[in-house]
Amino acid sequence: MVLSDNMRAALLIMVSMAAFTVNDALMKLAAPNLPFFQQIFMRGVLITIGLFILAAIWGHLHYKPDPKDRLLTALRTLAEAVGTVFFLTALFSIPIANLSAILQALPLTVTLAAAVFLGEPVGWRRIVAILIGFVGVAIIIRPEAEGFSIYALYGVAAVIAVTFRDLAARKLSKAIPSSRVALAAAIGVTLMAGAGSYIERETWVMPNLGETLLLLGAALCLMAGYISAVAGMRLGEIGFVAPFRYTSLIVALILGFVLFDEWPDFWTMVGAAIVVATGLFTIYRERATASKPTMGLRVR
Repeated sequence: MVLSDNMRAALLIMVSMAAFTVNDALMKLAAPNLPFFQQIFMRGVLITIGLFILAAIWGHLHYKPDPKDRLLTALRTLAEAVGTVFFLTALFSIPIANLSAILQALPLTVTLAAAVFLGEPVGWRRIVAILIGFVGVAIIIRPEAEGFSIYALYGVAAVIAVTFRDLAARKLSKAIPSSRVALAAAIGVTLMAGAGSYIERETWVMPNLGETLLLLGAALCLMAGYISAVAGMRLGEIGFVAPFRYTSLIVALILGFVLFDEWPDFWTMVGAAIVVATGLFTIYRERATASKPTMGLRVR
């Protein structure tokens, strides 16, 4: 059976979402014995080396972006670094599936922010869907619930940071290679981790073989996720392949149960279902109105 470009692209997107989520799980497994910023720095060095090699192979290192793209890349990198800190702080403290459910609100926040800050048209149907989606996020977090964790708000902060990251990505010119944007983000996150470690006066420890392999695996998963995400978004129609990014929630549920003995409660699942449903509707409306959503690169 010969698959269409859209179906092959959808498979690539599912592979990328699985790779990103496996990276999250590996980072969570490595977290207990390694200082926070040291862990981010070590993984960042590995990713930077890998992306540098890829950019060199693809001939992108000599590209000179114009001043506007330089500024947007810098802003995107800053948002990436901030989002990474918030995301990993939440990841190390709450169930991976709960955090993944919160992150599913990203298409909603990007659509809303694009309307507010970039003047992109958003009809009343999408506005209603976004508001309902935010209700779903509130159900997941449940500030008044007995089991509420402040770290769930770090997940919300990560969504806000990533939203601004993707807004910057939308304004980048098509001429700048994706590998250069991702490399800048990797360098930025790594430098941020080094500065954070110095400010916090972390005492670095020598990782054992298992922790080293976990960090190496996390870096490789991010690389695989990046490559497959870019390939998928270029091969297929964005409106067709974008919904398949929600497969990350399924992978997070499985990994959370198998690796960490975690399973979301009933209301978290209800909230996640609301967020996913409204996100899918928002993507459908964007496709119907010929708007093209952008999946930003991720180096968290």
